[in-house]
Amino acid sequence: MSTTFTGGAVTGAHRGAPPRGARAHPAAVLPVVAAGALAVLGLWWANTPSVSGLDGWLIGAGRIAGLLAGYAIAVLLALMARIPALERGVGFDKLARLHSMGGRYVVGLSVAHMLLIIWGYAVADATDVVGETVTLNLSYPDVLQATVAMLLLVGVGIVSARAIRPRLRYETWFHLHFYTYLATWLAFGHQLSTGNEFVGSPVAQTFWYTLYIGVAVVLVWYRFLTPVRQAFRHRLVVSGVVQESPGVVSIHISGHRLDRLRAEPGQFFRWRFLTGNLWWSPNPYSLSAVPRPDELRITVKDLGDQSRDLARVRPGTKVLAEGPYGAFTSGRRRGRKVLLIAGGVGITPLRALFESIPAAPGDLTLLYRARTSEDLVFRTELEAIARRRRATLHYCVGPRSRIGDPFTSRALTELVPGLPDHEVYVCGPSGMTGSVISALRAAGVSNRRIHHESFEF
Repeated sequence: MSTTFTGGAVTGAHRGAPPRGARAHPAAVLPVVAAGALAVLGLWWANTPSVSGLDGWLIGAGRIAGLLAGYAIAVLLALMARIPALERGVGFDKLARLHSMGGRYVVGLSVAHMLLIIWGYAVADATDVVGETVTLNLSYPDVLQATVAMLLLVGVGIVSARAIRPRLRYETWFHLHFYTYLATWLAFGHQLSTGNEFVGSPVAQTFWYTLYIGVAVVLVWYRFLTPVRQAFRHRLVVSGVVQESPGVVSIHISGHRLDRLRAEPGQFFRWRFLTGNLWWSPNPYSLSAVPRPDELRITVKDLGDQSRDLARVRPGTKVLAEGPYGAFTSGRRRGRKVLLIAGGVGITPLRALFESIPAAPGDLTLLYRARTSEDLVFRTELEAIARRRRATLHYCVGPRSRIGDPFTSRALTELVPGLPDHEVYVCGPSGMTGSVISALRAAGVSNRRIHHESFEF
């Protein structure tokens, strides 16, 4: 079932705040990372006059794998350091995908480094690999610590695998990831004490120390000190909890000078509610309204233990917030016409954009998919915004088994005249988002006009 609500007279479209803060260009991230990898390979080249024999080739390949693994883990930590320029320019979901992909390389390179080095030294010493493994771990400085680090990385990689990750609670997966910090610390000493590239080379040591200390500084600053500083500055506290629909609540959070957070519609924070069962794990929730100098609002659907507990949070509860994060904002748009497509609780960031994204009367459309009319969140608010902005609002309600796919390329083209000329923002369940993006491309919308950000971690 599809119904349409079209706004009437314009009473002034809310233009929202202009994009603020430095933004890294997404296309520049991988070239910068690749340049660093070439510099790391240069360390091996400068310290390897020649390679000969099976043992030499094995050990050389092991050294290269170890150097790249050491460099890659520093890059992975930097990607997840919550650096504002990266968060605003690239977007958390793309950074998370790069982090996930890079994590597989780190684990693979670490295992390859260990196996190649053991094999190469075993060939050189004319011994078996088991005996050489024992000798390396017990006789060489910091090698045993590095072995423990490698096992920790393999363990983190296993719990992050696609077949296992969905079976874990978000909080469990999040805290297991902290073992990556321990693994990095354990492996660092081994790199400097036994790596041919660093022993007796102050320049190489300085380069490696600068890389790791720099990453450590941004991690401590943005992931630990900044949230504490914001807590003292803004003094966030729950001011109200409102039931929006079955299983969905909005939490109003008041504070001081919240405009200094520089939050934009479409962004999210990681929230810690300081109650007995919620304080220990930060969860990501988008802003569901345009941020005000004295209040922020998030909207949460009951998807598990923590989100269920949030419905029972009482006014007066203190809150810690990390952010804002994400590049799902109006600062990324290029065209004049705007289409927003929401599915389920994906309406949360799009409701804020629907209110604030710059668009002339008649150039803004929102398509909202839900299973039942009771699942339509913010219905009254959305219709009021549509009236005020003379925007078009389409509801598509009903189970997929009955109504089929409501967002085919043909259906989208019929609903939205001039579809290829629109900037399109999509947010919803991963399956729906992928299907909609494919339909948009088939309808002639270019990739650079399609903006989406996953909020499933």
